[in-house]
Amino acid sequence: MSGIIGKKIGMTSIFDEQGKNVPCTIINAGPCVVTQIRTTEKDGYDAIQLGFETKKERSTNKSETGHFKKAGSPVLKKVFEFQGFEDDFKLGDKVTVDHFVEGEFVDITSRSKGKGFQGVVKRHGFAGVGQSTHGQHNRLRAPGSIGAASYPARVFKGMRMAGRMGNKNVQIQNLRVLKIVSDQNLIIVKGCVPGHKNSYLKIEK
Repeated sequence: MSGIIGKKIGMTSIFDEQGKNVPCTIINAGPCVVTQIRTTEKDGYDAIQLGFETKKERSTNKSETGHFKKAGSPVLKKVFEFQGFEDDFKLGDKVTVDHFVEGEFVDITSRSKGKGFQGVVKRHGFAGVGQSTHGQHNRLRAPGSIGAASYPARVFKGMRMAGRMGNKNVQIQNLRVLKIVSDQNLIIVKGCVPGHKNSYLKIEK
């Protein structure tokens, strides 16, 4: 799937043609520089590596600096590979928001917000004990039994328990592109996307 790299700015809402108030996310997308071209002969698959947002050269190691120098671009913060581009790109070419059109659907991948160590009620939607009647007084949000003692005498794999929540790669599919502002490199999509403000997004179509 071809696409572009973006940065989440925040959420707002706009009115559509029917006068409905539609929640949407504003994304600063591109321009992205082509930093490497993968070919079937050399790498076994066809893809294009795009880079987004410059960073200071002093905070970069020499192998990274050399990689970007080949493409004739400054050192870039975020790099992703995309497959399925129909155009022929050369090293150093730029991909902009004009790659998308208003009304089409995109898939957006990003790292979700980290929530830290959470219990089973928040993490897995356990009900808790709630309206207990049998003298239950200190077990409102506990997970309960995690397995029998004598047989099978073990905890099954995949048992839902408390643990770290969030901070995982999440993809939201079929988000409609409501508006494209080419001169400011902005894409406005319907609904919400994973990640905190200023997190990097992989936008594919």
